[in-house]
Amino acid sequence: MRVLYATAEAFPFAGTGGLGEVGRYLPQALKKLGIDIEVVLPFYQVVKKTGFSFHPITEFELKMGKRRIFTKILYTYYHSLKVIFIDQPEHFDRPYLYGPPGEAFPDNALRFASFTKALIKLMEKNPYHIVHLNDWHTALLPLFLNGKRPPILFTIHNMGYQGDFPQEVLEELGIPQEKELIVLHHGRVNFLKAGILLSDFISTVSPTYAREIQTPEYGFGLEKYLEERSDKLVGILNGVDYSVWDPRNDPFIPCRFSAEDLSGKAICKRELLKEMGFPEEISERPLLAMVSRLVYQKGLDLLLPILPFLHRKGYPMVILGTGERRYEDALREHAGKSPLLKLILGYDEALAHRIIAGADLLLIPSFYEPCGLNQMYGLRYGTLPVVRDTGGLRDTVKDVSFKEKRGTGFKFRLKRPCYFLRAILRGIKAYKDKTLWQSLQKEAMNEDFSWENSAKEYLKLYQTLLTPR
Repeated sequence: MRVLYATAEAFPFAGTGGLGEVGRYLPQALKKLGIDIEVVLPFYQVVKKTGFSFHPITEFELKMGKRRIFTKILYTYYHSLKVIFIDQPEHFDRPYLYGPPGEAFPDNALRFASFTKALIKLMEKNPYHIVHLNDWHTALLPLFLNGKRPPILFTIHNMGYQGDFPQEVLEELGIPQEKELIVLHHGRVNFLKAGILLSDFISTVSPTYAREIQTPEYGFGLEKYLEERSDKLVGILNGVDYSVWDPRNDPFIPCRFSAEDLSGKAICKRELLKEMGFPEEISERPLLAMVSRLVYQKGLDLLLPILPFLHRKGYPMVILGTGERRYEDALREHAGKSPLLKLILGYDEALAHRIIAGADLLLIPSFYEPCGLNQMYGLRYGTLPVVRDTGGLRDTVKDVSFKEKRGTGFKFRLKRPCYFLRAILRGIKAYKDKTLWQSLQKEAMNEDFSWENSAKEYLKLYQTLLTPR
């Protein structure tokens, strides 16, 4: 079975978050199951700096509307996985993937439409049994294809990002008039809509999110199209690479530990408190942490109102992330008022490991969360997550029952700060009962969300796509 996996992001070459993580790990897991899979993504400026050697496959001029775009196709190998790059210097030889922080390049429609059209040339040169598309950046492929084509799986990682552009780009993209209605949505061009309508099967990144996106609250205006295609929509959880995220073998943390021997976690906490400049006397208090993009989706509006209360109660907190300026500024202001809040603006992977290993409670109050990875990381490190009961957070975290002395985290449902605070206080209550806490930690650390499990589900989906109908 030959599969082309098309994505805008794949670590370690280029990525901004979950899409890039999936692009790194899922194809590798599928390859281990015997699938002949190749990953294709744009040849961004940042890719050139990775130190890999890139080899030419072919080159051509691509016609997009009235424009002609010089295109090369290159490849390299990453852990025996073939990774292919679409090199269009005028579109991708830039310092950012999508635009400067908080902005988007004005020609993003043309950039990713031309990337998608170049995939057709690749498919002509190398026939594939299945094409696996990811998010709006690749969603126009079935629109551009004519005649016989391989089955297409379209994975939606986040409905909040749809590839929404002014109607004027239709001519620039060279979309025939008879196909315009497929991409038009409320008078604008919507790439995601085309992928939903024209792909043979649609997947998203958790079972709960697959149900949620068929409702107005989570569908972002496209819910009716997803509801119409619900018989072709499935949710498959993302996974965790435990060769990278496991306290038993993590090179980034000061002391390794396991569910059988948690003594190293106390050392990780002590060293993190020291690194963050907290006074020694607070080591017995629960350490709260958040490692997140600082954007609306992540529920910062639920955290900010309760920070003064948490500070007054003396609970230390570490926040690592970057995002919207309004949240960065608000958190900076809180950190300036309280020595118990340590804020690191930016992203540092090694520090993320140390924070998740050293903290006690991991705060994830997302307004919506298609899957989420941090809660699964936290579980493996015995850092119990406090999560809103939505999307993949619902599917991966079991709410703690004090009566049954079981569970792996603390959930709340309503999008109000007081309910989030109540869930945090439940976590603090559990932390104070050391016997209960260790029992919960061990249960959490024994959860298994490996990519192997996810890959097996995708393999079943591929086999369904290849079954004659």
